[in-house]
Amino acid sequence: MSETIRDVIMIGSGPSSLSAAIYTTREDIDTVVYEKGAIGGLAAITDLVDNYPGFPEGIEGLTLAGQLEKQAERFGAHIEFGEVSAIRHEGDIKIVTVDGVDVQAKTVLIATGSDYNKIGVPGEAELYGRGVHYCATCDGAFYREKRLVVVGGGNSAIQESIYLTRFSTHIDLLVRSTIKASEVLQRELQKFIDEGKITVHLATTTQEIVAVGGKVTSVKATVAGKPVSFETDGVFIFVGLKPNTQFLEGSGIELDERGLIKTDRKLQTNIAGIFASGDVRSGATTQIASAVGEGAHAAMSIREYLDDQELIQSAI
Repeated sequence: MSETIRDVIMIGSGPSSLSAAIYTTREDIDTVVYEKGAIGGLAAITDLVDNYPGFPEGIEGLTLAGQLEKQAERFGAHIEFGEVSAIRHEGDIKIVTVDGVDVQAKTVLIATGSDYNKIGVPGEAELYGRGVHYCATCDGAFYREKRLVVVGGGNSAIQESIYLTRFSTHIDLLVRSTIKASEVLQRELQKFIDEGKITVHLATTTQEIVAVGGKVTSVKATVAGKPVSFETDGVFIFVGLKPNTQFLEGSGIELDERGLIKTDRKLQTNIAGIFASGDVRSGATTQIASAVGEGAHAAMSIREYLDDQELIQSAI
């Protein structure tokens, strides 16, 4: 176990955590951020963030994430790569296991966000990264002048389908029931439907992703119970998100029925000194702007907690 006791360990490096790190480090609170994947979380792989205040023309998700990272580091945040597998507490000290090594802290902020849901059909897992994708910004350019299938009917599916028209010759959008995206996105989608770039198939359930010679060739589905096949060169799946809270099993941290972390009005969990913010928190609005605000809120609560602990120790 590391002998150093940090003021705060933040888990995840999305907008919520980076925002919190900006605030804590400006208060001279020793802060380390652990990230197991890409700095910026899902925001970093979003093509265009069009509703973040202060950017009237929108801003690329990767650019926004990079600016948040630089700002946090400018104030002194330590951003390190490492996967957290467990959290426990011994008295007032929190112990976080990072890549098999125990690291100690006075407080912890969990801001691990969410991951992509899977549809669980044959071919999905086997062809991941070889014709099946969950990130249009990451992989869309591989499909220049190709046909694509997109699965989903929410905001992400519509937004990413529109983005993929930059590369694809045609997109078949498979929607299990009805389109549930915002009115703004639906109006934008209609333009691409009218241009013949996207065809929407409602009441369509994906059954299997088919490949020949290791390459995706088609998607089998049912429309109103009748089998149908869509020829395609690749499949992009956008069917929602699930919270990244699996590592909290056995931690004693209370979750809701969806696996999201329950907090009080100070964003503190049922364990004193452990906080949560952003998309992983029960009741969050899953918007970048609100995640950033929650990060700032969590930072203020962390400072208050640390001040209270210092007063308690000085009184003993």
